[in-house]
Amino acid sequence: MLATLLLEPGRLEMRDIEIPKAGPGEVVVRIRTALTCGTDLKAFRRGHPKIRMPGLFGHEFSGDIHEVGEGVKAFKVGDQVMAAPTAPCGECVYCEKGQENLCSLVMDTMIWGAYAEYVRVPAHIVKNNMFKKPKHLSYGEAAMLEPLSCVVYGMDQVDMQPDDTVLIIGAGAIGLMHTMVARILGAGRIIVAGHREHRVKLATALGADAVIDAESESTIERVKALTNGIGADLVIECTGQLAVWESTPDLVRKGGTIVLFGGLPKGTRATFDTTRLHYDQITLKGVFHYSRSAVKKAYRLLAEKKIQVNGLISGTYSLSDLKQVFDLLMKKGNDVKLAVVPTEPNPGKAG
Repeated sequence: MLATLLLEPGRLEMRDIEIPKAGPGEVVVRIRTALTCGTDLKAFRRGHPKIRMPGLFGHEFSGDIHEVGEGVKAFKVGDQVMAAPTAPCGECVYCEKGQENLCSLVMDTMIWGAYAEYVRVPAHIVKNNMFKKPKHLSYGEAAMLEPLSCVVYGMDQVDMQPDDTVLIIGAGAIGLMHTMVARILGAGRIIVAGHREHRVKLATALGADAVIDAESESTIERVKALTNGIGADLVIECTGQLAVWESTPDLVRKGGTIVLFGGLPKGTRATFDTTRLHYDQITLKGVFHYSRSAVKKAYRLLAEKKIQVNGLISGTYSLSDLKQVFDLLMKKGNDVKLAVVPTEPNPGKAG
C-alpha cells in the first residue's frame, strides 16, 4: 500500500509498504478520507513530542473495514466505520480515578498513519471508540469524530449557564466547532475572535452572535464594549499562542472561567496578573484530549446531524498532493480543513 511518512519537519515521503494485518480484536480499515489537523500542521512545521519521526503520519480518518481479526464480533468486512484514534487502557491510576483522557498509555498507543491507503486499528480502540458510519454521513464528516470529541470533552469540563456570554478565541477548526457546540448547549451569546475574513464570516454562519476581526480590531476593547465593560463569562482559548494565553484574564469577568484549549510547545512559560486571578476569583482550566463518553456524545452529534461540519472542509486532494496540502495550509491560511483521499480527486474540489 501507499503510505506517507513524516521524516522530519517539512519533509514528507510516500512509500510502498506492506498492508498491515489484523491481530486478535483488531481491524484493518481501508481509508476513504483523512483530514488535516492543527496537530499535524504543527508537527510538519516544527516537530511534535508525540509524533515519532520518521514515522507514519495522520490520525483523523474514516473508511471501510478491510479485515477483521480473531474475536471481532461488532464489525465485519465492508462495514463503513469512523473512529477516534485513541482509547484508554482502563487500568492505570488515571483511568481508575476517572481521568481516562490522561491515561498513561493513551498517547503511546495512538493510531498514526491515516495518510495512507490502509490503517490498523488496535483492539482497545475497536472495542471502545470505533463506530459504524451512518449511510447519510459522508466520509469527510465521519472523519471529524476525533476533533469534535476533544471539543465536547472541553465543554463538559465547564459549567456553562444558559445566559452566559462565551468568547471563543480562534476561528480555526477547533474554534468553529466550539462555536457550534456552545450554540447547541444553549449559550446566551457567542463571540468569536479570529483572523482572516473568510473564517470570521464562517463563524457567523455557524452560530456566532458577534465576531471580532483580531487583525483589524482590538479584541479587548470589542469584548468590553459587547459586555458593558464586564467581560465574558467563559473564555475559550483555541489558538495555542502564548500572547493570547496571557491576554485571557483581560477578557473574562470576575468569577469567570478561562479554558486553555490550544496547546503550546513543551517548556513554554506563561505570565498572568495574580491580582486578577486571586481577587477576581478567575478560574484557569487546562483541558486535553477526550474521554469515551465525549466520543460517544460527538458521535451522536454527527450521526443525528445536530452539528454541520461539512462547511469546514474546503478542498479534497490525493495522497500524492500531501506536501502541497501542508504548504497550502501554511501559506494561504483561509482553509480550515482539507480532505486527503487515496484515490485521485479533482485538485481543490470542495468536499
